[in-house]
Amino acid sequence: MPLVPPPRPAAAPAADIPPTSVLTANQPEWTVGELAGALKRTLEDAFGHVRLRGEISGYRGPHGSGHAYFSLKDGQARIDAVVWKGVFGRLRQRPQEGLEVIATGRITTFAGKSSYQIVVESLEPAGLGAWMALLEERKKQLAAEGLFAAEHKRPIPYLPRVVGVVTSPTGAVIRDILHRLEDRFPRPVLVWPVRVQGDGAAEEVAAAIRGFNALKPGGPIPRPDVLIVARGGGSIEDLWAFNEECVVRAAFESTIPLISAVGHETDTTLIDYVSDRRAPTPTGAAEMAVPVRADLIATVADLSARAIGAAGRRIERDRADLRALGRALPGADALLSAKRQRLDLADARLAPALAAGASRHRARLQLLLDRMARRSPDVALANARARLARIDHRPLHALRNDVQRKGEALVQLGRRLVVAREASLERARALQARRTDRLLALSDRLAQAGARSVERRRDRLAGLAGLLGSLSYHAVLERGYVLVRDAAGLPVRRAGDAAAAERLSLQFSDGTIAAVPDGTPKTAAPRRSVRPAADKAAGRTATRQGTLF
Repeated sequence: MPLVPPPRPAAAPAADIPPTSVLTANQPEWTVGELAGALKRTLEDAFGHVRLRGEISGYRGPHGSGHAYFSLKDGQARIDAVVWKGVFGRLRQRPQEGLEVIATGRITTFAGKSSYQIVVESLEPAGLGAWMALLEERKKQLAAEGLFAAEHKRPIPYLPRVVGVVTSPTGAVIRDILHRLEDRFPRPVLVWPVRVQGDGAAEEVAAAIRGFNALKPGGPIPRPDVLIVARGGGSIEDLWAFNEECVVRAAFESTIPLISAVGHETDTTLIDYVSDRRAPTPTGAAEMAVPVRADLIATVADLSARAIGAAGRRIERDRADLRALGRALPGADALLSAKRQRLDLADARLAPALAAGASRHRARLQLLLDRMARRSPDVALANARARLARIDHRPLHALRNDVQRKGEALVQLGRRLVVAREASLERARALQARRTDRLLALSDRLAQAGARSVERRRDRLAGLAGLLGSLSYHAVLERGYVLVRDAAGLPVRRAGDAAAAERLSLQFSDGTIAAVPDGTPKTAAPRRSVRPAADKAAGRTATRQGTLF
């Protein structure tokens, strides 16, 4: 599709345009947004839907918004790819770093980065090698989590009341299972119809397994005692739904024993590793689920005949043993004669024994009556009352004396406490006075030390100030010297440099003035400085001015 520029106002007359800008003025002008939109429409109209084969690179999982971003690359180039949130949840194959896939989607542009990209609508592994690599990686991951451990396997019930089947309702698999169950042992069958290949098949199989487990025992819909997940043979792509992680985890979480019958005997899927039993074919799964009814009837009949024969033989043997024991038992008279004789002897001794016992108890009773007569309770009570009358006032006097003694002791203790309190207060006052004196002494010492420290620092500061004044070049300026600087503020040390400068500044002791050199420097003989008359009288020789630095 050709790029059509937007309409523009008419150009100014050529007479007003310089010759060098005629070509530029005739070219159309674009805004960045207009050019990006035109490129986007051209690219989408030219390509539309495409299928790209490449390796996933730069995938880090879904973004916080739910979208997924990655790149597809081969040995020559790479293209950015994006999967929107709504499409990501429906992908049959989720993106994985380094996986070679075939992506189907639309080619479009992203104006924010001035780049083109593919909006992925479906993903599938590229070739059998990618399928097998993905299968092995997923198998290792689930095995590491312990989903395939043997301790999780459960036994299949010998004779289930209800059999649940998860498969397609229109295929030959369900007919083979029903036919085999009818031949071996007819049982009620619940079929949960699902798709066994294509998009959404894995989710339907997982939902069917969880749906059977959600049935309540004794409810309106009977809960199966065993589940069969079955499908006919096919390629690895056709069987891939039973390799999905959601199906494997649903089979692992199933509380109902599960038999997997996916494909033929040579076909292996991940649900075979997590199921409780694996059948080579769907027909074999039906054989594992129920026994053969005829064989079971024959076995029950044989066991029943053997049980009846064993019970009859046991009864006959017990009857013979009972007859033998009956012949060995003595008669009733022989068993009771000795007992009767012992009873007669006991009857003869009973009357004398009762009389003797009554006589002994009578004598003991008389002895007790005599002792009570000698020690009457009235006499003991009178004696107790007399003793109580004698000690009537003694407890009161003892209590008063004890209270008086404790009161005196309490008064003495109070006096001692008063004396101890006065002594403690006196010691506290003395200690406080000593600490006050010490505090005053320390305060005086601190004030004196501070004053001495301030004085020492003041003297040191005065010395440093004097040293600074003696070393500063201002003292030299006070003696009549001048500091010459150029326009940059740098000192000028030679006459040639001063003559070459455009402007000079002369700093005296009392200020700075500007000066302009008048040309080539003149060499003059050194002259002696004029000294005061006192210096001439002293005979001192004048010296030439030195450098300031």
